[in-house]
Amino acid sequence: MPKFIDVHAHIQFAAYVDDMDAVIKRSLDSEVWLVNVGTQRDTSAKAVEVAKKYKEGVYATIGLHPIHAEKSYHDDYEYYKKLGGNAQVLAVGECGLDYYRLSEETKKKQEEVFRAQIDLASNLKKPLMVHCRNAFPDLINILRANKSKLMRDYPGITHFFTGTIEDAKALMELGFYFSFGGATTFTRDYDKVLKAITLERILLETDAPYVSPVPFRGKRNEPAYISYTAQAIAKVFGLAPHIVAEKTTESAKKVLRIK
Repeated sequence: MPKFIDVHAHIQFAAYVDDMDAVIKRSLDSEVWLVNVGTQRDTSAKAVEVAKKYKEGVYATIGLHPIHAEKSYHDDYEYYKKLGGNAQVLAVGECGLDYYRLSEETKKKQEEVFRAQIDLASNLKKPLMVHCRNAFPDLINILRANKSKLMRDYPGITHFFTGTIEDAKALMELGFYFSFGGATTFTRDYDKVLKAITLERILLETDAPYVSPVPFRGKRNEPAYISYTAQAIAKVFGLAPHIVAEKTTESAKKVLRIK
């Protein structure tokens, strides 16, 4: 078992074009397994391609991020379905809703694409990797309306959770888990919601190359830095960091069915 699992990274992105293999090696050498998350066709395909290079410890998700929802998803459904059949693919997403600076027409398109990806996850029998920004009421309503299509025990992960305690409770009732990253090292804004969610439902992420933890703020993030997030969350709960590492790794393996 690895020491940590970074459930949400993007090491297949252009930010690592010159040293992707070295970054992944640092991650694995640090006993950090990682999930490269797809955001559209090319990054989803690249995530799978990268994961295939490793016997264990590097995985993928496939999907269309809501900010890319203007592109036709229906034409791509079969493409994602075929891609999702690869053994390295653990979830569908990054999918969901992002209502930051958008029109009503775009909002409707995002909701349509999100529902289609819920159908895809149901078809593939995989959990969701959810993105949500300024849209939790609609996201929760859509998930409730499609509850029968979600994986029964572990329907998915709400990554970089920024909702309220009430939003968290609604998502927990649906069975969701929540991942947190570098922001927990430089702000206390998440402390109350972390405690409300409890450690049993918390997972670790980097969202690399974004949101680097202290002491790397302003620099490119990478999975090897995830221990700093574990330390910050451990302080919130008054626990030793190794307890957070063990609990979050155990939960990540269950949700994503990592063996």
